[in-house]
Amino acid sequence: MLRVARRTLVLTGMIAALAQPCSAQTWPTQTITFQVAFAAGGIADTVARLVAQKLGERLGQNVVVENRGGAGGNLAAKSVAGSASDGHTILATTTAVAVNDTASKNKGYNTDDLRAVAIVALSPDVIAIHPSNPAKDLAEFIKNGREKSFNYGSAGVGTGPHIGAEYFFREVAKVKAVHIPYAGGAPAVAAALGNHIDAVVLTLPTVVPPIVQGTLRGIGLASATRNTAVPNVPTYGEMGFPNVFSGSWVGFFAPSKTPEAIIVKLNAEINAIMKEPDVQERIKAIGFETIVRSHTEAADYFKSEIATWAKMYAASGLQPN
Repeated sequence: MLRVARRTLVLTGMIAALAQPCSAQTWPTQTITFQVAFAAGGIADTVARLVAQKLGERLGQNVVVENRGGAGGNLAAKSVAGSASDGHTILATTTAVAVNDTASKNKGYNTDDLRAVAIVALSPDVIAIHPSNPAKDLAEFIKNGREKSFNYGSAGVGTGPHIGAEYFFREVAKVKAVHIPYAGGAPAVAAALGNHIDAVVLTLPTVVPPIVQGTLRGIGLASATRNTAVPNVPTYGEMGFPNVFSGSWVGFFAPSKTPEAIIVKLNAEINAIMKEPDVQERIKAIGFETIVRSHTEAADYFKSEIATWAKMYAASGLQPN
């Protein structure tokens, strides 16, 4: 009887050991759904649709995009976190998922319920001013701000650009700036174009057209290097404010219990897509830079982003909602 029990345990262990590799080898077995955390037309949606099309071609399986915007990205994140861990439901989102770890009290899910698959594109925040502003660069703009208070606009309250701007102005530049929230990036840019606000702080893609056209002047990028979409705009570091980085990235996440082999395969496929020249050109044209990271590197980066945004959020003076 004891021998039978032992054989049963060994057989059960062998079946369990074989189960995960088999599921990974046969994946995908059905349509893959990218749940995008924001409305159609945004950067997360743009990147998700680009990847979905090419991923479907590479895997020989349908990949559909479903926009599930709401609650600052939490609605889609909650949905994917609670879905089956079989690699067929994937979250496409932005930096918001890292910001919300601190900013949202009642997300409806735990960040640990999600696992980073790939972080694929990154764009910095930018400060832009009206051409009539007397400041010739960011250093002079801050100097003038110490002598006379100023205001700035961004999209909403508690968004990445707002938090990043508050951290920069309060903790780094040590100036007082009044925040004016707008319903979105477009209204904030319109206010800056009309010279109704002293500056606008947004993630770069929204501000690329007026900067290129010369109707707004970019004076600082919150990144380590300049961006190819606006090569004449210097970084904060070049202006005397080093080690200040804030912006938005686009990433793909799966439920945390998704098998390792599926995560590895999905990461490899997405990274291969991001290396394609036409994909890189399309991403760069909108002010983003493509990123290729392994799934472990993506996971480490996500953890570091959660810690970074928690630090900046605390310095902003905002309260979690």
